[in-house]
Amino acid sequence: MKDGRERILILDDEPGVVDWLRDELQERGHPVAGCHAPAEALDRLRDEAFDLVISDVEMPGMRGLEFLAAVQNLKPEQLVLLMTAFGSIDLAVQAVRAGACDFVTKPFTIEVLALTIARVFRERQMRREIIRLRRSLPEAPTDALVAKSAAMRRVINLAQRAALSESTVLLTGESGTGKGAVARMIHDGGPRASAPFLQLNCAALPSTLVESELFGARRGAYTDAHQDRAGLFAAASGGTLFLDEVGELSPDTQAKLLHALESGRVRPVGGTAEVVVKTRVIAATNQPLETLLSERRFRPDLYYRLNVIRIEIPPLRERRDDVLPLVDHFLLRACARLSRNIRGVSAPALRLLLQHDWPGNVRELANVIERAVALTDYDAITPGDLMMLRNDDGVTRMLRDASARSLPLADLSRAYARSVVEAHGGNKAKAARALGIDRRTLYRML
Repeated sequence: MKDGRERILILDDEPGVVDWLRDELQERGHPVAGCHAPAEALDRLRDEAFDLVISDVEMPGMRGLEFLAAVQNLKPEQLVLLMTAFGSIDLAVQAVRAGACDFVTKPFTIEVLALTIARVFRERQMRREIIRLRRSLPEAPTDALVAKSAAMRRVINLAQRAALSESTVLLTGESGTGKGAVARMIHDGGPRASAPFLQLNCAALPSTLVESELFGARRGAYTDAHQDRAGLFAAASGGTLFLDEVGELSPDTQAKLLHALESGRVRPVGGTAEVVVKTRVIAATNQPLETLLSERRFRPDLYYRLNVIRIEIPPLRERRDDVLPLVDHFLLRACARLSRNIRGVSAPALRLLLQHDWPGNVRELANVIERAVALTDYDAITPGDLMMLRNDDGVTRMLRDASARSLPLADLSRAYARSVVEAHGGNKAKAARALGIDRRTLYRML
């Protein structure tokens, strides 16, 4: 470890431990202070600034979690590294989830502690650099598309090319993948950008109302039609109309939509004259239209009219490289919306986010991050803030991924063992019993 000048405060009720650590860390260039009681350490923290607090977990008068809570209440940004005996590892894991930066297990060598301290300060510097870079960048629009994965870069490339044409676009993909954001990108990237962008979820309205919403209605056409009303086609003329869940349209509405696309004219409900429109249509569906065709629930001629430029948006589980940048994007957005100052996401919480299969795709991820930002008690999101993700069938996911990658059996066994240890809060004795093996075998597997 490089010599540093970071100030460290050591708290342990055993004077010999404090003296040993003070001598060793001072030799490595750190100014070090020592305390033997939590109350004394808290008094020092009130009066002085320390870069790191190294504290024992089990102490008379105040346990590690209580001390950690008191430190966070006093100085929310204070780094706290815990020392714990093997039998208290589960308590240390709880403390890390509650905001401790890391822990080491007694007995440890000074080299292990030095490496842990170096990692803690390195991660703190990385966080500071990320914050600095964020502040130097212009704020991204809230509906910005994040595309780090190769699959999404292909989608973006195709959408950019589609934006320069006037052809109808069909967006396909599971619910929540971001079809609306892609539609907006196509509109904003083309010559119609300054004109209206309107949208309709075809599944959100009864079929009797969809027609009047799309094509307009004349006064007296139905009970509530007290005056003439222009439909979305006319309102979006010169711009773009985004029809989400187009597969939900009734056969009659499909026929009228086809007529509007082919003739550039719409007839309001209850009207006799047609209205000329110059509206580009982008349609989207989360169910294969080919299936609807085979079931005679969707018109073939409308299908071909919509399916001119087709863009398939992959589910989030197939583009995991996008998860971390999306987390960062939604974290910034949620913090701004909720006026919270959340520093980031802890490493254990990131592992949960990366392991989840995201059946609700990007929309689910956005909701999970916003919920965590709203409810967390800490300055970073912890696994406890993501408890809803623990319902995911991790074993099924692990087996599926392992078979797809032809993972060796030894690697699969090791991964499963780690999963069981995590499920038991880091308690290896309980994990070994759950696995039906002794603790020594578990250590060899890990």
